[in-house]
Amino acid sequence: MSRTTPPRPLDVTSLFPELAPLARTAVRLHPRPSTPTVKDSSIGGPLLWPADEPWPTCPDHDAPAHLGVVPGDVRRQRRILAEAWTRPRAEGADLLTPEEREIVDRADDERRIPQDGPVPLVPVAQLYAADVPELPRPAGTDLLQVLWCPFDHDEDYLPAVELYWRSSADVTDPLPSAPEPSVIGNDDYLPEPCLLHPETVTEYPAPHELPEELADRIHAWEDEQDLDDEDEGEGEGEENVVGYQYDLSVAPGCKLGGHAPWSFSDPFPMSCSACGSDVRPLLTIDGSEWDGGSGSWRPLEDADYDGLHFLGPACATKLTIGRGYNLQIYVCVASYDHPHVQNMQ
Repeated sequence: MSRTTPPRPLDVTSLFPELAPLARTAVRLHPRPSTPTVKDSSIGGPLLWPADEPWPTCPDHDAPAHLGVVPGDVRRQRRILAEAWTRPRAEGADLLTPEEREIVDRADDERRIPQDGPVPLVPVAQLYAADVPELPRPAGTDLLQVLWCPFDHDEDYLPAVELYWRSSADVTDPLPSAPEPSVIGNDDYLPEPCLLHPETVTEYPAPHELPEELADRIHAWEDEQDLDDEDEGEGEGEENVVGYQYDLSVAPGCKLGGHAPWSFSDPFPMSCSACGSDVRPLLTIDGSEWDGGSGSWRPLEDADYDGLHFLGPACATKLTIGRGYNLQIYVCVASYDHPHVQNMQ
């Protein structure tokens, strides 16, 4: 089923025409739980990987053992908790049975676990140009594959990402199954398999990237809305209040391209480490497609869901970046062969 973003609450360019030339196209990926194959665009699904090409590993994690958790335990924990939260129970009754509690607790128990060789990278995303025509890519390729190391790296507290571009037609003998790490450092970096439902939307820069004078006028317009809302009385008209950052600028959730979702920090210069050229947003990985502040981006097809947010379609991938932030991947405008840039916001 496709996913459809509701029309924006208003045409922001009619209020602030200076935004019109700053518009960019983004592709919301709308991951939803499923059983993708190597032929599908997915998050957390299997990759179309040549059988004769070594599976990538992390050179920084090649010790004989690592402190972490077992991927299989994490998946069992997720299934048990999802079932427990949705089944009826008497008031005051425990959420879990003793047997379930043992399994859930074991999944959270970090242990020194043997790892035979360097840690294999975890498949994160696979994007076919046939599904996402807007996919920027090197000439002769039609497939982007994203993998990462399931451990925090350095002071960034982010997984180390690797990008692979390839022509799907060249993969005539695909790898039957990928190696899985026996231990992962962070269960938030283990995605659940999801099919994608790409949708093109229009974005405008986050307020952090706007000229100061324009940002000030938008802020004043938001303040005026708040005052009008107060005049209507407490609890009345709250749904009519529109905010630029959360309703009109950058789409939340996993997406391709668009604008950078600056949030807790102001924009800072980023450039290619190989040649010094500018970089542009390629992919954003976000653990939640919408929340209480960005609910206007909730797809129409998901409007009837009234269950727990963390069990619903907004959180299908079960990924968490930092404290609920997102991971942006940028590529060099001069060459796809140059190292990408990562940032968390």
